[in-house]
Amino acid sequence: MKSIVKILSLFAILVSATATAQSEKYKCMVQMSNYPGEGAYITVSLVNAKGEYEQTLYVMGRDKKWYPDLKEWWTFQKAKKQNITAITGASMAGGDRSVNVLEIDKKKIDAGYTIRFETAVENQKYNVKDIEVPLTSENISGKTEGNNYIRYVRLMPNKD
Repeated sequence: MKSIVKILSLFAILVSATATAQSEKYKCMVQMSNYPGEGAYITVSLVNAKGEYEQTLYVMGRDKKWYPDLKEWWTFQKAKKQNITAITGASMAGGDRSVNVLEIDKKKIDAGYTIRFETAVENQKYNVKDIEVPLTSENISGKTEGNNYIRYVRLMPNKD
């Protein structure tokens, strides 16, 4: 019985190591515009070449009652039922800056994928695509200007 437990433990370690080797971590700095009003709820999602959501990479805003205000992402999240607890942080107010770590599958880079930043602010305009960053080798170390609440996003490999 002990040998079976050891074999299963070794298998679990190998599977975990393989999954980690297929993804890389990237720092993602979000600089907000100086807009008036409440803090923005932001979802950071991986979107395929067809424009379909595939994965939630990060959520800025902890109060789940506001998630339906991020309409496009919420439709995806209800169907996918991804556990987002480990990838959730505080909402961001005008002028705020935040640095978070995103984990992205290496196979998605230079394969037609996009990172979408969707934003919603209470009693203000909702933005399905406040920023969309094409997931290319070039953009992984670059800055992309925003369209509304987000002034810009800067991505860089996480060397930590």
